[in-house]
Amino acid sequence: MQASPRDATARPPAPAGLHQMLLDHVRGVVRRLPVEPPSFVAARLLDQVLLPRLDASQRQGLSHKVMELELLEPGIRLRLQLGDAGFMLAPREAPVLLRIRARTPALWRLLRGEEDADRLFFDRALVMEGDTEFGLMLKNTLDAIGPLLPATAFGRPL
Repeated sequence: MQASPRDATARPPAPAGLHQMLLDHVRGVVRRLPVEPPSFVAARLLDQVLLPRLDASQRQGLSHKVMELELLEPGIRLRLQLGDAGFMLAPREAPVLLRIRARTPALWRLLRGEEDADRLFFDRALVMEGDTEFGLMLKNTLDAIGPLLPATAFGRPL
């Protein structure tokens, strides 16, 4: 008897679109999760990497304004504002002044200084909605500060 060309333990190929369907499902679940845990972590990180680099006028310009950041691929949303003692979770009932949606790899390149915000904006890898004046002030502040994250960690690219 001749062996079957197909190994009995081999899995059949996934139907076309199954991968995207699973990603969409996971993204939908993540979007329904509370924003507080990832926002809290982001606030603590910003207190370490951004807050010490802001001068008094930059802090004043950013203070008590709610910003929402959504990372598109995982569906993670962050709601933040700069308070008197540092970055903090924005109250749920507070209106969002600026909403930024970004592809995750593009955001990492921006934070490491490998990409310019304008280029990401025109490539639609970064979308800003809301108060234009606040968005420009935030962009100019980040441009003046420079990269927030090192391009490498422990001698290896991030």
